[in-house]
Amino acid sequence: MRRIEYKTDAQLAWMAKAGVVTSRALDAAVAAVAPGKTTADLDSAFREIITANGATSNFLGYYDYPAMICASVNDEVVHGIPGPRELLAGDMVSIDGGAVLTDPATGKTWNGDSARTVMVGNASAERRELSEITRAALWHGIAAVASARKVGEIGVAIEQFVREETGDKYGIIEDFVGHGIGTSMHMAPDVLNYAARDLGPRLKKGMALAIEPMLVTGSIETHVLADDWTIKTNDGGDACQWEHSVAIHSDGIWVLTAEDGGASELSKLGVTVKPIPA
Repeated sequence: MRRIEYKTDAQLAWMAKAGVVTSRALDAAVAAVAPGKTTADLDSAFREIITANGATSNFLGYYDYPAMICASVNDEVVHGIPGPRELLAGDMVSIDGGAVLTDPATGKTWNGDSARTVMVGNASAERRELSEITRAALWHGIAAVASARKVGEIGVAIEQFVREETGDKYGIIEDFVGHGIGTSMHMAPDVLNYAARDLGPRLKKGMALAIEPMLVTGSIETHVLADDWTIKTNDGGDACQWEHSVAIHSDGIWVLTAEDGGASELSKLGVTVKPIPA
């Protein structure tokens, strides 16, 4: 069984630094989105900020992955490889990436991981709604971290929100889930985006979790393309991903990949975030 990594506040503070770099690199990639731009252009914009901040990418070279971001368009769920594909007005693209910073005092590396979905030009109301519901589901999952006892309650909160808001309109992808994060990008425990009978391990101080709901407009069945990375829906339905990395520290929770720690969004849900103690 994989062991959960528990961090000190000082170590979580390093993760927050990596999270801010991740956020700013995603800002640049999002700003580069426009009709006629290629998904490789988004990767280049992300790369520029990573390099300028003395960070490295945790995607590039991961099992030989060839880029710094995943750029998944329309019916691509996750792991879309950036390349010459031109974005068209009305497209929807999910951009997923992360930064790694090294603490020179210890030599340990600390990871950030986050994803956003962006409309290209004037996308349809249906695509905008899918993205907004997925984004809101993410924040409901994050809010659950503040009061839940077990990791599985995050998935319960995500599914409950989606079903209460939209019934069975959207499918929740089950084959790809969130994860622990810290000295590596993918660590224990798995963080489901749906309710399961086994609620998993207890939430404890020192945990850091990447929460990443993925919703689709049709069936949750998927397949991988010939590039061995890109995941598409079998029925061609649209797919959407949003993600943040969240820390449980000695005073509360902090969203590592949001520059305000998630305060602006979580306050709407009755949750107060607290900075990681120095």
